[in-house]
Amino acid sequence: MSAPPGMPVQLKTTDAVCVAYRPMAGPYAQIPAGMGRLYGWVAGHGLRPAGMPSGVYLTDPAAGEETARWELRAPLAGDHSDAPVDASGCGIKHVAAHLVAWATYRGPYERIAAAYAGIAEWIRTNGYSVAGPPEELYASEPTTPPEDTLTEIRFPVAKV
Repeated sequence: MSAPPGMPVQLKTTDAVCVAYRPMAGPYAQIPAGMGRLYGWVAGHGLRPAGMPSGVYLTDPAAGEETARWELRAPLAGDHSDAPVDASGCGIKHVAAHLVAWATYRGPYERIAAAYAGIAEWIRTNGYSVAGPPEELYASEPTTPPEDTLTEIRFPVAKV
């Protein structure tokens, strides 16, 4: 299996970035409210977002959402000191540059699994291995119709 038609997989090295983040657990239906709390925290601390928000998925979705662990991230303008998660559940950290295999998926999240499978197959057949948890960058506004939603899916990779 390869990536779905119209979804070419490419390699790139990401930029190092300073992010505000919010660790999460459980159902992914919490994403909208979690993003609202994260961006509220960013604004409340006088920080400016700079770039697409993202989610990093730390556990295998096949294991079920009830035990899922994931993290929401908001890239920040400028450089800020790392800060551990505070009482509101948000913090700041730096993410190093890294090599990723990536593709842009268009469509509803309910069908995103095929895109993940296609990228994973591309990674295997092109001599790479997964080197960290996948990340989704959300390129669409929350009001975008599901069939038009754009998500950049990234897998950190290393050459085998």
